[in-house]
Amino acid sequence: MLFKYKGITKQGKGSKGTIEASTIEEAKQKLKAQGIFYQNIQETSQINKKNFSQREMPGPLLSSFAKELSSYLNSGMSILTAIRLIEGQHKKEKKYSSFLSSIKTMIEEGKSLYHALGSQSVYHLPDFFLQSINVAGQSGKMVPVLIQMGSFFSSQAKVKKQVGNAMAYPLFIFIVAIGMTGFLIAFVVPKITGIFKDTGQELPDITKFVLSLSDFLSANWIALLVGFISIIIIFKSAYKYINSFKKAYDGLMLKVPVIGELIQNHELGRFSYILGLMLNSGVSYAHAVKLATTTFSNSAFRESFEIASEKVIEGNKLSHSLQRGKGVLPKRNFMQALALGEESSEVASILSNIAQLYREENDDRLKLLLSLLEPFMMLFIGGVVGVIVSAMLLPIFSMNLGAS
Repeated sequence: MLFKYKGITKQGKGSKGTIEASTIEEAKQKLKAQGIFYQNIQETSQINKKNFSQREMPGPLLSSFAKELSSYLNSGMSILTAIRLIEGQHKKEKKYSSFLSSIKTMIEEGKSLYHALGSQSVYHLPDFFLQSINVAGQSGKMVPVLIQMGSFFSSQAKVKKQVGNAMAYPLFIFIVAIGMTGFLIAFVVPKITGIFKDTGQELPDITKFVLSLSDFLSANWIALLVGFISIIIIFKSAYKYINSFKKAYDGLMLKVPVIGELIQNHELGRFSYILGLMLNSGVSYAHAVKLATTTFSNSAFRESFEIASEKVIEGNKLSHSLQRGKGVLPKRNFMQALALGEESSEVASILSNIAQLYREENDDRLKLLLSLLEPFMMLFIGGVVGVIVSAMLLPIFSMNLGAS
């Protein structure tokens, strides 16, 4: 993450700029090491070269890295020896090999695995993964944490693949429908209706509408295509770099029927799983909450939990802090389970069960949603084709009636 700061140097001179760090605490430590006393520091989305060069490390690859490393460390190897061995096995994979080589070089220079992973510029790694490695290195629980992380990323990749496979057929039907409709309106309809125009016959309203749409698409299809692509690029850029836009969009998505419920289940389930994982690894509750909060991809949820996690550090319960906060409030059964876990000191086991419950609930909802989507797409195609056919046949009927 990138943080913008303003402060004073040891010489009393003003200093401002940006600094990269995994968390705001690490950013503060880096500034302190540079002799800068910060007055204000906050996360920023300023565009830099690293934003463009770095790509998110694929879940299956990150899972494989964690599992391989844990296997070698469990056999008694040092981290450096294990990284060298993994690098030797993946020489043909250029980008991954570069990632491993970068880590190896920094470890040889005396840096920890955490700092090596955070400093490399080949892949962008999730913040909670980096912080987990940091805590694991300090507590001596590197192997179990890596094993759990490997399992987590593997399960996440499976879910993503299942959803992708399930969406493939409806998406194919939708693309075919749009392409077929565009072809009919832009090329077929004008040739057929040209006959009616030559006769000077008054055309039905539906035929006029289809003709107008056909003329518009034929004359402006390039501009429409460019405009559509531009809108997608602008939207993605705004979502990635403008925090206020991202927060507003994410908050809106949570309110959409069905979709909002799926997002909540996914976000809260992942948070619950990571929090339980951290607590079982021996991480303190306050630190585990802070760590698990970085897993949220929905910025509206993430902001609510970040504010609440600061209260937890001060000694408050997470359930109370969320309830009293002004941001997005999680669903009721999550709040009840969290409060029960905090009261009984069984947060890890209860949240692990909640994560499993949400995963199963989302699976059932997605299956139902996708089973309804296929017939809806067929109805959509049939409706569009029906309108076009009606627009073509009505003038013919009118001509026959007039002739008789």
